[in-house]
Amino acid sequence: MNPPSLHHDVPGKPSLDGLEAKWSRRWDETGVHRFDRSRPREEIFSIDTPPPTASGSLHIGHVFSYTHTDTVARYRRMRGQTVFYPMGWDDNGLPTERRVQNHYGVACDPSLPYDPGFTPPERPGRHQEPVSRRNFIELCEALTAEDEKTFEHLWRRLGLSVDWTLTYQTVDARSRAASQRAFLRNLARGEAYSAEAPTLWDTTFRTAVAQAELEDRERPGAYHRLAFHRPDGGRVVVATTRPELLPACVALVAHPDDERYRGLIGTSVTTPVFGVAVPVHAHRLADPAKGTGIAMICTFGDTTDVTWWRELRLPTRPVLGRDGRFLPAPPPALDTARAREAYGELAGATAHTGRERLVRMLRERGELEGEPEPVVHAVKFYEKGDRPLEIVTTRQWYLRNGGRDEALRDRLLERGRELRWHPEHMRVRYESWVGGLNGDWLISRQRWFGVPVPVWYPLDDAGEPVHDKPLVPEESALPVDPGTDVPAGYREEQRGAPGGFTGDPDVMDTWATSSLTPQIAAGWGSDDELFAKVFPMDLRPQAHEIIRTWLFGSVVRAHAEQDVLPWRHAAISGWILDPDRKKMSKSRGKAVTPGDLLEQHGSDAVRYWAAAARPGTDTAFDTGQMKIGRRLAMKVLNVGRFVLTSGAAADADAPAITAPLDRALLAALASTVAAATDALEDFDHARALERVETFFWDFCDDYVELVKSRAYDGETSALATLGTALSVLLRLFAPFLPFVTEEVWSWWRDGSVHRAEWPEADALRVLAGDGDPRVLATARDAITAVRRAKSEARLSMRAESGRLVVTGPAPELALFALAEDDVRAAARAAAVDRRTAPGDGLTYEVRLPQAP
Repeated sequence: MNPPSLHHDVPGKPSLDGLEAKWSRRWDETGVHRFDRSRPREEIFSIDTPPPTASGSLHIGHVFSYTHTDTVARYRRMRGQTVFYPMGWDDNGLPTERRVQNHYGVACDPSLPYDPGFTPPERPGRHQEPVSRRNFIELCEALTAEDEKTFEHLWRRLGLSVDWTLTYQTVDARSRAASQRAFLRNLARGEAYSAEAPTLWDTTFRTAVAQAELEDRERPGAYHRLAFHRPDGGRVVVATTRPELLPACVALVAHPDDERYRGLIGTSVTTPVFGVAVPVHAHRLADPAKGTGIAMICTFGDTTDVTWWRELRLPTRPVLGRDGRFLPAPPPALDTARAREAYGELAGATAHTGRERLVRMLRERGELEGEPEPVVHAVKFYEKGDRPLEIVTTRQWYLRNGGRDEALRDRLLERGRELRWHPEHMRVRYESWVGGLNGDWLISRQRWFGVPVPVWYPLDDAGEPVHDKPLVPEESALPVDPGTDVPAGYREEQRGAPGGFTGDPDVMDTWATSSLTPQIAAGWGSDDELFAKVFPMDLRPQAHEIIRTWLFGSVVRAHAEQDVLPWRHAAISGWILDPDRKKMSKSRGKAVTPGDLLEQHGSDAVRYWAAAARPGTDTAFDTGQMKIGRRLAMKVLNVGRFVLTSGAAADADAPAITAPLDRALLAALASTVAAATDALEDFDHARALERVETFFWDFCDDYVELVKSRAYDGETSALATLGTALSVLLRLFAPFLPFVTEEVWSWWRDGSVHRAEWPEADALRVLAGDGDPRVLATARDAITAVRRAKSEARLSMRAESGRLVVTGPAPELALFALAEDDVRAAARAAAVDRRTAPGDGLTYEVRLPQAP
């Protein structure tokens, strides 16, 4: 290539201060990171950037993982590609609603009318003020807009090379339309369906929860031994941690091979307190070693109850409502006066209070054997919730995901094998999740701020919705809100009236929209030309804990709609760990906000810490690494100043580089370029940075010191090598340390280092000619020996060295001889003696002049 113009403009005292503001502004003004959509597909690299949740503040984990993605984007531009690198904001969902409730002191009440003049309280009170759904959504939109501005400012400060003209929100019109379009097509193909079934339910948020959003938490409990009554007058004791669900008991179950209960199988027993007859069944999931070996099946205590209920075709006797309290009326089976009286003591109580009251009744009737036995057991929670989940029967929308379809499951597993994982072992997490699915993807949520389910239902003559005949809009009408829009053929005054219609009240789970980020960002349905150029995308970067949600959900949607993977590569990052080796998390109050870190250490230093972490590996939060990164950035400034003020040129012609040490340096640099390139092609930013940094410090500490004498004398070979090495190193460091490399590049080059060509190892090998990296290694060992001797003698490094005696085999002495003049000058040695001797390697004896 033709070398760009050179214009040495080196500041007298370079500084890292202010570089972020200076270059962020310049990059924006000159469009350095702008995507060029005129380029053909083969010249495009597209990234499905994770849209951060716009609810509050970013944390250090965001800085960590997004830096990894940015190194890829910057590298790909330098490889000659135009990079489609958008930024989305994940606005909808519970985190946003919860932040709005706390920030403004309001709560959504969809029964209230819209108040166009509503102003939120100046200061949130103890009790949240109820507002209409539309007012609540307007507050969500206002607050997220503020958060997004703050996020963008921090991303720019960090140096993310995002094209800021390519942004979207997961609740903007384009996203809502894409999400609803995908749903309607799923529905038309039979992949989406509604059903009334047992549902995991969060009683705080009053919403259904999907399998992917669960987490087990260890909680204290107690085994209570309940005495059921046998037909022969005896007792059968059942141990349970949820005695309050006794009125919901529909059967007992034991393992078919358990001799203790074989005689009971097929008979009935009577429940304590309520006196209801329930059958005894055999099932393989009953654990003979758990409790007393026989369990009560309640509708519903846990997911195993659901399995037993479904497979044994048992009746349903719900007792807990959506608020987590006992329903006011008992289930039909509790039809005796005794049963209704006992249930009356539970009606309206929380599960906790109901447990206390039922245990008291069991004791009073002599049907509690012994005292409760304390245990600690795993309890299922919604990942964002604070109370254990209940299982209630509700009507919900589902997407088929292979949980109940073995053929689809196998095809989705095959998709996982088609995807290139970085690191490869992360594919195991995907396969484990898909293989363990036990139901379809529940996508409806009983919330307000989200993408509405685009469906209405006709009402029968009694005003009840006919769920199996949903009314759907035309795709051209999207996005729609069934709560305010009217289906074709109806009038607004028919809403809620017998013979009229009603809108589906639910919104879709945030993952149901986020799983479409490749399609949304690429303009599916709104920009066909762009979509054809960037989809399927090249890269999905994300954290490992959301493989089961975001990554898998995206595979499901693209498989159903486009019959492809949504991207070719998945680069997986780990967590940030606190000093106790636990995940830093905003929800747990352990996250570190990055603003102060960027201010204190500088963006390049924080990026250095992030990029040094191996892909997919959990990494300790370490400001010590950031200090090392700042030292590295400062060294880039200083060595750049030295090289340029010494009169170094760049991209010199091959004949100008003749000295053996110079050629050795370029040969070693060629190997470094090759290794760094291979690592970045494999999305291994840490290995690339490690190789570049190792070479850089050898270059600064050894080579620069070895050639200073020739450089000061204006020797062409040394100056050309220094300039070439600096040019290459700035480009190698550019994806990791974008600000300091751009600063030094600007001292002598036009244009941006981030648009410069990535260095080529073969071109350096041509410059190196017959250069042998062992020459550089031998010279480095020699100068290290001299430094050690001076240090031990407490002499200045600038002191004369006297005589240096180098002893070893002839072939290695010959290598040393090629760099002898440079070693003598750097060591300030009066003489150098080479002595041939058998052995492995060279030894160095430094005979310092006698001290006065």
